Amino acid sequence: MLGSIAQDIRDTMSHGNMVMKLIIVNFLVFIVTALLEAFLPSTYHSHILPWIALPGDLTVFITRPWTLVTHMFVHGGIWHIAWNMIMLYWFGNITGDLLNDKRVLPIYFFGGLAGGLLYMASYQVLPYVGSMAIGASAAVLSVVFAAVLTAPEYRMHLLLLGEVRIKYIGLAILFLDLIGTSATADNSGGHIAHLGGSLFGLFFVYLLRKGTDLGSVFYKSEPRKAATGRARLRVAHKSESILKKQAEANEKTTDISKKVDQILEKIKKEGYDSLSDSEKEILYKASKS
Repeated sequence: MLGSIAQDIRDTMSHGNMVMKLIIVNFLVFIVTALLEAFLPSTYHSHILPWIALPGDLTVFITRPWTLVTHMFVHGGIWHIAWNMIMLYWFGNITGDLLNDKRVLPIYFFGGLAGGLLYMASYQVLPYVGSMAIGASAAVLSVVFAAVLTAPEYRMHLLLLGEVRIKYIGLAILFLDLIGTSATADNSGGHIAHLGGSLFGLFFVYLLRKGTDLGSVFYKSEPRKAATGRARLRVAHKSESILKKQAEANEKTTDISKKVDQILEKIKKEGYDSLSDSEKEILYKASKS
């Protein structure tokens, strides 16, 4: 059984989408830390957690800068990680479908960094903020709000509430996080970090619409092979046919882009469920290109 589970994990990490990869990494880290906390509680809390959680004290952070990354994969309990991963699954797939799967990781990663930095900044000026931060909430909320700004009219079916547009889900989350930053809240530092992640998700999509892709540093460029003399000769002889093919390809790409824009506009107005099967297929293919 363990062998088949390990194979499933390897297959997902090799061929799955980015949402499932992030969920697997988070759960693997949680299993390890939960076992350590259960069987070596004093060792975990005194010698392990301080080295993977994000400290608010800058003098401590300077000696542990990696915690700005590690903290977003550490959770404090089963409900903590369960809620985060459910939200990541729901909204991460929407973001991947609409903005391309490759953008899920940078939105998650940079959103977690933004949340961590805002938490540390708040620790310096607010005496009631906790001394360390853990959890993927800021990173996940960055993905959530990227989806919200991209397709605010997208509808989700929620238990007891029925069909709800995700723009209202986003507003509810923002409201809860805002009131959660008060001095009387139990996790004010965490809610401040949530706001940092949420704002980054909005900022990422805003810049993307302006033509700036903050996630481009994550994308692998296609390697270029050096041309030999013979290859250059072949190119010279076939330049006209190549230019013709390039023109046809560009025309096809432009046509697909127009169709995708029309589909996204339809989603904003009528929701994802209003799409026909052919429109969903076009959107799916475009997200994988």
